[in-house]
Order: sequence, then structure tokens, then C-alpha cells
Amino acid sequence: MFAAERRQLILEMVRANGAVSLRELARVVQTSEVTVRRDVRALEAEGLLDRRHGGAVLPGGFTRESGFPQKSHLATAEKTAIADLAANFVEEGEAIVVGAGTTTQELARRLARVPGLTVVTNSLLVAQALAHANRVEVVMTGGTLRGSNYALVGSGAEQSLQGLRVSRAFLSGSGLTAERGLSTSNMLSASVDRALVQAAAEVVVLADHTKLGADTMFQTVPTDLITRLITDEPPAHDDRAATELQALADQGVQIAVAGASGSQGGDAVPARHHQQQRRDVPLPAPRRGQVPGVAATLRANAALGEQPPGAERARVADMRRR
Repeated sequence: MFAAERRQLILEMVRANGAVSLRELARVVQTSEVTVRRDVRALEAEGLLDRRHGGAVLPGGFTRESGFPQKSHLATAEKTAIADLAANFVEEGEAIVVGAGTTTQELARRLARVPGLTVVTNSLLVAQALAHANRVEVVMTGGTLRGSNYALVGSGAEQSLQGLRVSRAFLSGSGLTAERGLSTSNMLSASVDRALVQAAAEVVVLADHTKLGADTMFQTVPTDLITRLITDEPPAHDDRAATELQALADQGVQIAVAGASGSQGGDAVPARHHQQQRRDVPLPAPRRGQVPGVAATLRANAALGEQPPGAERARVADMRRR
């Protein structure tokens, strides 16, 4: 096969699949990875695709990803509230996996006080947040360091997760829609996140309202595998996020909404041990011709959520007094 033919076939494969590994490209065009890498470099110079570590992807919007410094300054109040709420879903003595991301890093800081906890992670930032927690055991995957988000990726990370089984996984991402579920902009990060999902009995997604309705290139968790979404309440004017939140609930995802201090439209949640209570709220479908606001829906259906610890005992004691 001539170089022009190889490159045309490589380009067609990337356009058809969105992203293809160098190994797969070499297998299809029946040449070495060294030759394929040279072809990919030439196609990138023409602006026809983008190179990524171990593969090639389509150029442009779906592949762009902000670095950690930029992400760490976005929706900070919302991420803090989400992390406070997510920590209430972790029990003493559990084994969990925590993926990479700025929101999961915030969660890790709150997990340091959970005794007997075992945390498996591919994130250096998550591990750092738990490094001095005497009662928490941290298990790190292998892999290659991806400097933009301080995460371990690649085949080494995925292989280290084989045979692992934990109660739940806490993951973040670049976008979340009811149609595709959780997605990210990086092929290698998506692959490791899928391995984390395979290791967990339940999947908990941490995503602030800016990610609701956003669709990025690589799917990590399809909607039917997401057990619970922990998010903040979208502002009143954010129809896209509110609609997506409703659609996720209609597909069976349990919704827990955190009230971010100072955020627009957020409902305050009473504190429990200096943390926010959790509320799992199955949102009902809107009436014909009506799209209710998320805040109104939550208030109307608050009774459907989980009761905080001790609430049932207090109710029984009240009945006995009567």
C-alpha cells in the first residue's frame, strides 16, 4: 500500500470512529506502528486530524480539553457543595474507586476523616489529598502520567484494575447528557474511567450544572450504568441544564442536588455533622405543555427522597409520645 493510500484509509477510520489507536491503525493498514505514527504526523500537519498519546482523533471542538489550572477555577462553590454532599454516601470500612478531576479531588479531601476506608484511584491529586489520613488506605493504579490532569492512564492503569471489585465508583467528566451519559475529551482518560466503572457495583457521577447537556467526544459511562448523579441546582435561566436533569431522572438516574453557598438558584440543605444532607429525588415527568423548574420539582417531591439518619427514630418517638 502506497503512503497516500495508507493515509487516506487512516483518515477514513478516524472520521468513522472519532478516535483510533496507533495499534489498530497499524493492524488495518498492515504496517508498523512507526510507519503509522509518521503518517499520522503528516496528516496532523495538514490539519486533518490531531495526534494523541497512542492514537489519533478528529480535530476541533470535541477534542479540546482545559488544563487543570483552568478547571480548578471553574464553578468552585458548586464543586465544594457537591463534594460535601457526595461524602455522605461513603460509609466506614468501604472500598471505593475515585477517578481523576477537580470535583473528585474536593471529595477526597472530605474522605480523609472516614475511618477504615480504602480508596483506589488513578489520580495523583486524590492520593495527595488522602496521603496524611491515618485511617484511610490509598491504592494507586499503575500507568503513564498524564500531566494535564495529574492522572495515570494507559494500559498499565487499566490492567491494574482487572479483577478489582468495590462498592461504588465516584467519577467526574467533561460533559453529561441523558442520551450518551458521561463523556470526556481525552481518549486515554475515557478508557481508564471505563475500567473504573467495571470495578464498581454502583456508579456515582459528580457533575456541576455547567456540564449538564454538554456532550464531549469519548463516552465513559452510558446513562443506564449511572446509579446516581450528584449536582448543584441549575440557575433559573439555564433551561438546557434543567431539561437534561429532568431527562436523566426519567431514565432512572437518582438525582441528589446540593445547595451551593452563594450560587444562584441553589436550595439550602440543613447541615449534618457540618455536611449537607443527601436527597435522592426521582423527578416526575412534566405535565403536558409545562416544563417545571428544578427547584419547584424538588420541593414538591422532597418526601420521595431518602430520610437523613435518625429521622425515622425521631418519628417513632413522636408517635409514642402521642
